Amino acid sequence: MGEFAKMIAEQPLLALLVERLAVPLWHAAFAILVPLPFFALLAFIVKGRSLFGEVRRALPEIRINLQIHFLDAVLVAPFLVALTLALRALFRAHELALVPAEVWAGLPPVVVGLVAVFLGDFIGYWRHRLEHAPIFWPSHAIHHSDTAMTWLAIFRFHPVNRLTTTLLDFSFLLLLGLPAYALLVNAFVRHFYGAFIHADLPWTYGPLKHAFVSPAMHRWHHAMDPAAYNTNYATVFSVFDKAFGTFRVPGACDIPLGVSEKMGAGFAGQMLHPFRPSSYRLLVQQPGGAAAAGVSREG
Repeated sequence: MGEFAKMIAEQPLLALLVERLAVPLWHAAFAILVPLPFFALLAFIVKGRSLFGEVRRALPEIRINLQIHFLDAVLVAPFLVALTLALRALFRAHELALVPAEVWAGLPPVVVGLVAVFLGDFIGYWRHRLEHAPIFWPSHAIHHSDTAMTWLAIFRFHPVNRLTTTLLDFSFLLLLGLPAYALLVNAFVRHFYGAFIHADLPWTYGPLKHAFVSPAMHRWHHAMDPAAYNTNYATVFSVFDKAFGTFRVPGACDIPLGVSEKMGAGFAGQMLHPFRPSSYRLLVQQPGGAAAAGVSREG
């Protein structure tokens, strides 16, 4: 270890490279280690000792999730942070916000934060529906390809999918003139609640399912069941699925998850999938149909 430290100290470029990699990798590890005890304890309470067997079976999918997560931390996230800052500067410079800052400043911060999460889920609902259209599906299909969905599936997004999500969601919220702290509240709440609904939990929330997205509701969204395709797009508030006719929660979801298309082996196959022309065959076979992607789950 001492020799390695000495080598780094003697080579400034290597030291800079290690520093640039160490920080995002630490942040990525921190994003997993902080919620891990909560989800592990919750899973053990619900599943008992059977949890250990399920974790072993899920390891291949978990490995892909973690590989994508650490790639995102090093290469994708820094670019997206720069993009969001550039978008914010652009909206400010050209005064593109439709709602004056004074409107939000006159409301209690808690109210503004709740409004931001609600509006964030509204645009997230429509953006998610768009991701199931044939042209966007190949990059979004990577998220759906997890056949042993755990809370770590929240990290399983292709860089192309991450880019479109950031552009659409952030631009919409900037257009509404929401303050910076409200944007952070929206990102924080929707990320961690998104992790929760990806956890393998049978909960439907009973009557509350008509207001909030439950883990069972979102698991149906990932199910390989034609009756479940094109349903359950919201992340936090199921009222959007109720309002726009995409709500479906027949009970706990215990059927297979994933997609039927072949993406190639492991992490590399998933990263290359959206760049293969064959992944867009539905554009030729069934042009113009957002439902086409959902009906077959074949890209």
